Amino acid sequence: MEEYIAETLSQGFIQPSISPVDSSFFFVGKKNGGLCPCIDYRQLHSQIRQPYPLPLVPAALEELRGAQVFMKLDLRSAYNLVRIRAGDEWKTAFVTPTGHYEYRVMPYGLSISPSIFQTFMNELFREFLHRFVVVYIDDILIYSRNLAEHRQHVQQFLHKLCDHSLYLKLEKCEFHRPSIQFLGYITAEGMQMDQGKVSAIQEWPQPLTVKELQRFLGFSNFYRRFIWNPSAHEAFQWLKEIFSTAPLLHHPDPEHPFRVEVDASTTGVGAVLSQAVGEPPLLHPCAFYSRKLSPAEQNYDVGNRELLAIKLALEEWRHWLEGSTHP
Repeated sequence: MEEYIAETLSQGFIQPSISPVDSSFFFVGKKNGGLCPCIDYRQLHSQIRQPYPLPLVPAALEELRGAQVFMKLDLRSAYNLVRIRAGDEWKTAFVTPTGHYEYRVMPYGLSISPSIFQTFMNELFREFLHRFVVVYIDDILIYSRNLAEHRQHVQQFLHKLCDHSLYLKLEKCEFHRPSIQFLGYITAEGMQMDQGKVSAIQEWPQPLTVKELQRFLGFSNFYRRFIWNPSAHEAFQWLKEIFSTAPLLHHPDPEHPFRVEVDASTTGVGAVLSQAVGEPPLLHPCAFYSRKLSPAEQNYDVGNRELLAIKLALEEWRHWLEGSTHP
């Protein structure tokens, strides 16, 4: 802690404070074994709101259709790149055994930090977004159709970083890859679960408490698009097996016909969106959908349940189907 305080004081990130605020300061572990500074800002969170939305992960990954070369970048001290408005520093004050300090830059642990940083990144790289760059908070992905195009894209992006004195954390960057892990997925010809996540599912112990079950269900919900069978509420072991054999999801291509298949049971509905890809053309899934029926919907006859499945599937994939050149 003393090392962190001394370093951030010398960098100008924090300064001594006489603020009436005294939030608690602590560290949390990182995946690489390091420590990340955090502050308990619960009182401050009850008074502040930031409505700027974060990107939807599926929408961000849809942009990668046709890309063959990828680069993943990570900014150094990302949140600390944003200056706190002069006069508001006192609100971020925290206490440590060695003193009372406040931030001059945006700290980690603040609930509005992700939204504010996303705003900052979107404004800074607006000319590149939806062309060859995806930005999700401090995770940056550059994607290109070939290596020559990729070099041009990377040069443009790095010039922008230099112009604004932004620096990369090289140990977390990956350069010129044919496939890459991004936002928990593997992106190349399509989207696939990271093998590390599959291993985690296989080794996940049986939940014994409500909190442990909630953790597993939260993890499952993030990757629910990879579950083939719509009956997502069956046994825990069955769900683990489905995750470990998850198929490759191809990027939807509006230049090729889509195929929508639906089914309905007495308790739920499910659907799969697919396209014929390759020579000879073979059907590959692009997305899955499932939903539990409400008590009223469970009273529908078979025909109406299947009509409901069609309606829900068309609503779920409307943005792809209406944009297709093949009706």
